[in-house]
Amino acid sequence: MKPSTVFVSALLISGTLAESKLIAHQSRPAEVRAPKTAPAAGRGGLSKGGPSTRQAQANREMFKSHVPAGGHEDHKATFGKDGHIRDPHAGGMDAHHHPDGVREVREERHDHSVLRASHGDRRYIQRSYSYHGHEFAHRTYYIHGVAHSHFYQPYYYRGIAFHVYAPSFYYSPVFYGWAYAPWAAPVTWSWGWAGNPWYRYYGAWFTPYPVYPSPSLWLTDYLIAQTLQTAYEERLDAAAEADARRHMSAADFASTPMTSEVKQAIAEEVRRQIALENSEARAGNQNPPDPGSSGLARMLSDRTAHVFVVDTRLDVMSGSGTCSIGEGDVIQLVEQTPSNAVNANLIVLASKGRECARNSIVTVGLADLQEMQNHMRETLDQGLAELQSKQGKGGLPAAPAAAMRPPVQTEFAAIVPPPDPNDQAETKHQAAR
Repeated sequence: MKPSTVFVSALLISGTLAESKLIAHQSRPAEVRAPKTAPAAGRGGLSKGGPSTRQAQANREMFKSHVPAGGHEDHKATFGKDGHIRDPHAGGMDAHHHPDGVREVREERHDHSVLRASHGDRRYIQRSYSYHGHEFAHRTYYIHGVAHSHFYQPYYYRGIAFHVYAPSFYYSPVFYGWAYAPWAAPVTWSWGWAGNPWYRYYGAWFTPYPVYPSPSLWLTDYLIAQTLQTAYEERLDAAAEADARRHMSAADFASTPMTSEVKQAIAEEVRRQIALENSEARAGNQNPPDPGSSGLARMLSDRTAHVFVVDTRLDVMSGSGTCSIGEGDVIQLVEQTPSNAVNANLIVLASKGRECARNSIVTVGLADLQEMQNHMRETLDQGLAELQSKQGKGGLPAAPAAAMRPPVQTEFAAIVPPPDPNDQAETKHQAAR
């Protein structure tokens, strides 16, 4: 037998073994059910710390859902850390000033089933639709003029309105098994980031591995890098570029660089998310995932210390008062969250200078944690596409032939019409306001 044949056979065997472990790694479904109608606003109460930015947004969405038929919304409100209304505002414009001087503007406007919103550079048009009795939200993001589609399922849990990420395509089980299992030998990989401004900015804090013993660690560095790069670009877009560059020539991070132990914790979460997506894929492209089982509801009930990578700056409560967690910071669940709580306590595993201290306990809104999981799954799907396209190149091992089958689009994504030609102009109008 030729050496190449032996190598491919070994990969196939390892993929098969990984697949059996992948199935065994799946968590049991959470025992939660989404009500058919929205629960009353405020149900479940508030735990110490109150809602953070996206938690307040979820509360506003809950409020909107209870506007009587034929009525209208008179005003909106910003919620303070104690959960009380802080400052109402008209016209749907909500401005926040973060400790680092970045100004974030979020605009929300409902037009029948259409929601137009912006968050930093991530402007999107959202349209609601139904597929076989399941409700979906289709968001079209325009980033630097390029359209990106993502799908979510509305879900109410503990009296909070969530949007849970639903993949628009699935890979073959063999590919998920190959992406889940360690590689036969560590591989050297060069990302080519050294000359990029975002990497110079964060380089004192984040350094990629020189070699990778597993795809999960490769995907971990991909996830962190994409999060930091997006954050850097959003900060440039948040102000006049020339002025922003003067303040962003280098980052003055006073904290310890992200450790390999923290990366390993992220990698374990990456493996859990791969196992989750594999289980969803096995249900078939015709069956939408259960948002209670694929989102935060399961993560709060499976007694696992789940890890989250922060995707945007948030003000949260800690033992020493209010502090900020920022893009790329890493937090981990530390205890069982009470069944009526709308916030969770997490330990800060990694943080940059002038943010919540490492090892501090912070209180984060559940809606924010769901968005962090959405961000992780969205980015990992991009990373899996990169991994499949680059396998066998640049030092990465070749995947088994069965793992190279192209992903299959889900039916709920396939039925969505293409974006409205006016959507991009609308998002540009949002940015100019």
